Amino acid sequence: MQLSDIYRDLGQEGFGQLVRSISIGKLKTYQIYEGFKVRAHLAKVNTEALRKSAPRFWARISEGDEEFAKELAQAVLVSHLDFMIAVLDFLGVPHENGFFAKDMDPQPYFTDGWEERVFERFRGAYPEALVIFYINHLRWELLHAAEPFRPGAPKEA
Repeated sequence: MQLSDIYRDLGQEGFGQLVRSISIGKLKTYQIYEGFKVRAHLAKVNTEALRKSAPRFWARISEGDEEFAKELAQAVLVSHLDFMIAVLDFLGVPHENGFFAKDMDPQPYFTDGWEERVFERFRGAYPEALVIFYINHLRWELLHAAEPFRPGAPKEA
């Protein structure tokens, strides 16, 4: 599974929700504003530019632009660090303010059915597209999953 697969699996509406949820303030705080602006091909990053650019971003994701997919994921995730911290705490995953050590063995923390538990716990408190995106981002980054998680779908073999 590639990162662009995760976005495509959300559909264009879910993808648009993620783009619109990006926090310009958080991009600046974590010093990724300029890099994101360049990678996104925007003169400036603001809510209107993000809203208007969502269809163009979707086209890039649909074409499999993995570098842009990674830059966009970083922007989405830093915009929702509180959510990431809540999920990691819920799962008992050791982290430092939402970030974990590169050499951490994730397997012991992601026990069978963790995706459904996280989805059920957080879907009412946070946008569903964000919850599904983060579950799949963890599966992609830490667990090297072959297919995206889909709530209610039968488990992969």
